[in-house]
Amino acid sequence: MNIFLIDADNLNSGAWVDEAFRVLAETEGRLPVRRAYGSAENLKALADTLRAWAVRPFVNLALTKNTTDMALAVDAMELACQTAAPGLIVIGSGDADFTPLVVRLRERGIRVVCVSERGKMGREAIPAYDRVILVGPETAAQQTEPLTSLTTPARKSARKPAVKKAAASPEVTENASPAKPPAAKLSARRRTAKATAREPLAVPEAAPMKPAARISEPEKVAPAATDMGANQTLVLDLPAILAAMPALQSGQPQPLAAVAKALLDAKLRGKNMTATKLLKKFPAHFVLAPPDKPRTVQYTPVPPAS
Repeated sequence: MNIFLIDADNLNSGAWVDEAFRVLAETEGRLPVRRAYGSAENLKALADTLRAWAVRPFVNLALTKNTTDMALAVDAMELACQTAAPGLIVIGSGDADFTPLVVRLRERGIRVVCVSERGKMGREAIPAYDRVILVGPETAAQQTEPLTSLTTPARKSARKPAVKKAAASPEVTENASPAKPPAAKLSARRRTAKATAREPLAVPEAAPMKPAARISEPEKVAPAATDMGANQTLVLDLPAILAAMPALQSGQPQPLAAVAKALLDAKLRGKNMTATKLLKKFPAHFVLAPPDKPRTVQYTPVPPAS
């Protein structure tokens, strides 16, 4: 039995889920058990895709701490302990938090495959899986170039034209080994090499050193202007935030924990900067509720000036 468990807070795009199912159908076969775990908002955004692939949604508890990973791990171990153990479990998430689960499943003789969006695959988790499938746009793959070789099916790169070799005689076949040089020539080369090794090396007289040309200092590049207005800052940062958490573009409130995790995975914030502090830089675009202890984030695009 093959199982596909999707972390909808991580693999949260319908296009990525569609691509994952197509690749798995071609390479792994049927997936009788299909489940998706996540917040109510993320599962609602994937409702059409989950319905198309007959995936059962499992809504996690709405707590201040994201519980999706734990819910998925508990069900994975429960399925792994069945009398007829599954032969394959696919984890739809590139989060490195699943590494202990993957190792435990592998110890039980279960083959474990990971499906991750290209920009969210945890590098330290790659050795734990038997196979890693990367989905998503190619532009994100440029930031994780070493991971592109793990994508299945791999896209064949254009073959470089073979360097033309010297024309061989008609009798030489493709599998024939290259002709060896005559023995007489080899012996002559060896004698020459030995004679050269015995002779002392002539050390040329040192030529008078010329004064080194004075290297001119590189021209200092004028620093870029830093007095950018608020609109320029939005152009630079806002698309990156929406790309890291596409569910925000629906205009529906999203869990702050899920947004914070997406911003951290996309390296838009460090561990010392909270998501609340980052989003408050764009008060015209993001509404945090409740104001005293925010739990949700809602994206509100600014209408164009009339």
